[in-house]
Amino acid sequence: MLMDVKEIREYLPHRYPFLLVDRVIELVEGESIVAYKNVTVNEPFFNGHFPDQPVMPGVLIVEAMAQAAGILGFKTMDKKPQDGSIYYFVGADNLRFKRPVVPGDQLKLEAKVLSERRGIWKFDVRASVDNETVSSATILCADRKV
Repeated sequence: MLMDVKEIREYLPHRYPFLLVDRVIELVEGESIVAYKNVTVNEPFFNGHFPDQPVMPGVLIVEAMAQAAGILGFKTMDKKPQDGSIYYFVGADNLRFKRPVVPGDQLKLEAKVLSERRGIWKFDVRASVDNETVSSATILCADRKV
């Protein structure tokens, strides 16, 4: 394991219930990251989405992919939120959902750097369960001072 949740919290400002990355297993600064989100029936969103047929909301899958990309960006820039930097999710293109994510799934989050210009980062992201694609997109994140 490359990063546990304690170290992840140093690179993401998110906290429960919105921290959606549990572990980082691979990270090549400036290139790519592989991380995991363990999806349990105890997630607060399952109470309403949907009580009899629990499905992880698509927006949270996108957010989880963006958080993994954020870790990659912060590590690449050698910055942390405590340094006065924040990483905003500012856009998504070519977003697709292929299958639902349900309790018990382990969501694999992958991000690759496509480009960076003036603090705007572009990532190719993918989420999968058991090597089956759940969602994919091209996302944009902006590094800004707080």
